[in-house]
Amino acid sequence: MTQQSPHAEFTDAARRCSEVILRRYSTSFALACRLLAPATRPHVAAIYAWARVGDEVVDGAMEDPVAARELIAEARRRTHRAIERGLDPDPVTHAFADTARRFGIDARLVDPFYDSMEVDIDVTEHTEESLRRYIHGSAEVIGEMCLRTFAGGGLGDDDEMAAGARALGAAFQKVNFLRDIREDFMDLGRNYLPGRDPRALTEKDVLELADDVDADLLVARAAINRIPGRDRLAVAAAHDLFAELNDRLRAAGAAGVSAGRVRVPDPVKLAVIGRAAAGRGRSGARPGAERGGRARGRTVTK
Repeated sequence: MTQQSPHAEFTDAARRCSEVILRRYSTSFALACRLLAPATRPHVAAIYAWARVGDEVVDGAMEDPVAARELIAEARRRTHRAIERGLDPDPVTHAFADTARRFGIDARLVDPFYDSMEVDIDVTEHTEESLRRYIHGSAEVIGEMCLRTFAGGGLGDDDEMAAGARALGAAFQKVNFLRDIREDFMDLGRNYLPGRDPRALTEKDVLELADDVDADLLVARAAINRIPGRDRLAVAAAHDLFAELNDRLRAAGAAGVSAGRVRVPDPVKLAVIGRAAAGRGRSGARPGAERGGRARGRTVTK
């Protein structure tokens, strides 16, 4: 057996830490990630864990807004430094920086994320424009980062694929806004629904918001069959899980959404993932699909 270098050994340990965070904070995404190619899986986990840590700082792990802002600023500096040097003593930052260096994830994608985290510290009401910027930084760039890791790299330079990745990230975020409306407003004092009152959500509001998610998922769906190999199946599974959740939010209506967190039961999650793995999911992604082919079927962070 070839002995690992100290750097490689630490990187391996750092990746394992990221995988623990992924499994702890997102059962649905963790299940979908099991379908990723083994070479891709640790990199997607590293991206998720890095983003999750930033999100937790501004969502209450650090209750003092001044201290939270200082931590986010320090995290930004550490991330850039780690990408430049290839090492950070914090395992989550190190794992992410290793992935970033391998796949060309740079300030163009990193800084908008931290910009959105800073917004969450101070902003409680959004305009349409401020929300667009927020979603780009909190979700769309994460989609682009993940895209860069698929199939060994190279997909991130394809403009159509990048647009699909951004749309999928935006859809995930918007579903979370609708699912978490009670928690976001009552516990965190935030309204991510410009022009709408979370205390008086209407049936029309829910339908319009769910339709907006479907529009993003339709854009994303067109790119899924162009992802080579097993990574395609994992993206299809994530796509379909959020499509299922969006359907349930629409069916729950204003009263159900406002009452609490609508969820997809675990047996249904497993069934959705099983169909996606067999190439029979909503996204139309199927093993052996030609690159450039169009997905068919029904339409489909935080």
